[in-house]
Amino acid sequence: MDANNSIRRGSRGRGFMVKVVSLLMALALPVVLGGCAGKPAVVPGPEMEFDSTTFSFDQGTYPTELGLFSDYRLAPGDLLDVLFQFSTWQEKADFKLAVDHTISVHFVHIPELDRTMPIQPDGRISLPYIGEIYVVGKTVPQLTAELRQAYSKELLDPELYVSVDDFQASIKELKKDLHTAPRGLSRLVTVRPDGYATFPLVGDVFVAHRTIPEVNDALNLRYNETLAGLHVDLFLEKHAASQIVIAGEVRKAGAYPIAKPITVFEALALAEGQQPTAALDEVLVVRRHNKKFVAHQVNLKELLAKNEGSAFFYLRPDDLVYVPKRGLSKAALVMDEISQILMFRGWGFSFSGPLFDDPIFGNPVPE
Repeated sequence: MDANNSIRRGSRGRGFMVKVVSLLMALALPVVLGGCAGKPAVVPGPEMEFDSTTFSFDQGTYPTELGLFSDYRLAPGDLLDVLFQFSTWQEKADFKLAVDHTISVHFVHIPELDRTMPIQPDGRISLPYIGEIYVVGKTVPQLTAELRQAYSKELLDPELYVSVDDFQASIKELKKDLHTAPRGLSRLVTVRPDGYATFPLVGDVFVAHRTIPEVNDALNLRYNETLAGLHVDLFLEKHAASQIVIAGEVRKAGAYPIAKPITVFEALALAEGQQPTAALDEVLVVRRHNKKFVAHQVNLKELLAKNEGSAFFYLRPDDLVYVPKRGLSKAALVMDEISQILMFRGWGFSFSGPLFDDPIFGNPVPE
């Protein structure tokens, strides 16, 4: 048995495969063998172990030993719960002025020059004699020193100091805008069909095909730049179902949700079995990889006969399982049927298996 064509199996993996075999004997085998003559491959006696496999580019990493998806990546239709936490009570080593702050400039000997004002959207304030001055990003001591130097040209003894009267305007506004949930201040956000989600304050962020921790870290970086003291925790409130598509000579073709990795046999069981005209030795699995659709031929008859090299083939979300009709041996005809299902537009093709010895599959279509 070629080690590159099978996924490592530990003790848990063996137990998982026994469950799979039991499931197949209970569900899939009666469906698959119902119209077939001959001696069944699995006979009474000792337990049998089956290898598992998948596409070459996913070998060794999928499925995981526990029979789970390796990681969950966000997809259109997912509903995210963004929990906001405000740490305004924490001490900050270098407090810097921002556009939502209100500051006061106090003159010790000339109180009539005192001014209290919000920082303008352009980051400036306006003061008597010296006019506008840019203050955003500066600490209070830095601004105080800069103002004393500027006023030294106008006043003999420019004794003044700066205070921050309100530095939570944006936080107050955000708290008011957010929905109140049992877990605290939160907002429900939906991943759009274009892969983006719109978050308060920071706007659109591309989240599709990224894990929740990845998106959470990216959000906190952007929120920290926008508003100091704001931290978010991201939760998956509701996920769009991971699906596979089963088509061809099956009793009930369609899209089926899957909650964990399943085999081609289990996929047939979801579709209520195959039609009497199905060619079980030429079942195709089509998977998108990079910018191509890659197809692999699975021989279910060899698996049932426990022939050398046969293994349970595992599916990923968005895989297409196509069961062709017996006698449809020309690769071009099979390709035509699959292309009508997938509606290829600008994607390359890569096919492997005895069915695709036809020269037209020698080179993928240019991208």
